[in-house]
Amino acid sequence: MALILGIESSCDETAAALVESDGTIRAHQLARQEDAHRPYGGVVPEIAARAHVEALGPLIEAALAEAGVTLDDVDAIAATAGPGLIGGVMVGLVTGKALALAAGKPLIAVNHLEGHGLSPRLGDRSLEFPYLLLLVSGGHCQLLLVEGVGAYRRLATTIDDAAGEAFDKTAKLLGLGFPGGPAVEEAARRGNPRAVPLPRPLVGSGEPHFSFAGLKSAVARAVGQHSAEDLAASFQQAVVDCLVDRTRLALQGVRPTALVVAGGVAANSAVRTALESLATEHGLRFVAPPLWLCTDNAAMIAWAGAERFAAGLTDPLDFPARPRWPLDPDAEKVRGAGVKA
Repeated sequence: MALILGIESSCDETAAALVESDGTIRAHQLARQEDAHRPYGGVVPEIAARAHVEALGPLIEAALAEAGVTLDDVDAIAATAGPGLIGGVMVGLVTGKALALAAGKPLIAVNHLEGHGLSPRLGDRSLEFPYLLLLVSGGHCQLLLVEGVGAYRRLATTIDDAAGEAFDKTAKLLGLGFPGGPAVEEAARRGNPRAVPLPRPLVGSGEPHFSFAGLKSAVARAVGQHSAEDLAASFQQAVVDCLVDRTRLALQGVRPTALVVAGGVAANSAVRTALESLATEHGLRFVAPPLWLCTDNAAMIAWAGAERFAAGLTDPLDFPARPRWPLDPDAEKVRGAGVKA
């Protein structure tokens, strides 16, 4: 049984976790930065990086103490190496390298998106490859066929903004506060999802990809003409309709074992409910991580490390930090998506 130390620092959560190769989470420690970023309405990279520097060492010590182990008991160290805010990524990766070198342990450089993509298997060990993954977060919105550890075939991506970014911008436009996703979801519960006619970009088109920039702009134009609750509910419903339509289209070309959702937006109950109905419609299992595993955390990084370690995949100590790092580097380039795809 391998024990993996996981380190996450790609955005505004600092985290350390210890996870065994059977999926047992021995420890998880997390430090949030919401109060530091709230006055700015979003994450400030420089503030985030400094906070990671201050928090990471004590969090790793606390995780080891929680699990009742020392660094000598750890079999490998997994650290997020990208994609993300490069200052934060470097803090976590350099820490992981230092610990690996000092303790003589293998280093596993984890793609943050792979952490999200494999996290449903941490919560449900019966989930088998290949599964169709809707990876939906603040920085990414993709449909991927997960064929195995390290084997991802991208079927669709966003040509402009990610769904999570649209949630954050909508929250800011409506004065709902930060972080935006939970704030919009809460306001939407008190609103009418059909009150405001908003666009569903690319819905019904033959193009497989996502687009949310036009929806954001439509929300901005509607501010002041409707209640915040009705706008939040109508926006959320538009996002759900886009996600379901694009996922339905992707299902026409693959035969997965399950429909899986992961990433921060996967914590949204309306998104989960709609995707579960879509899975049922296609006779598929629907799998989503527990809510706390949807947002950034170190357990998913440790678990991705465990899966890679079991496959014999480790990395050299000169592995670079990467602000951009696609899961499917061979995927065809998409108009507008640039290197984010």
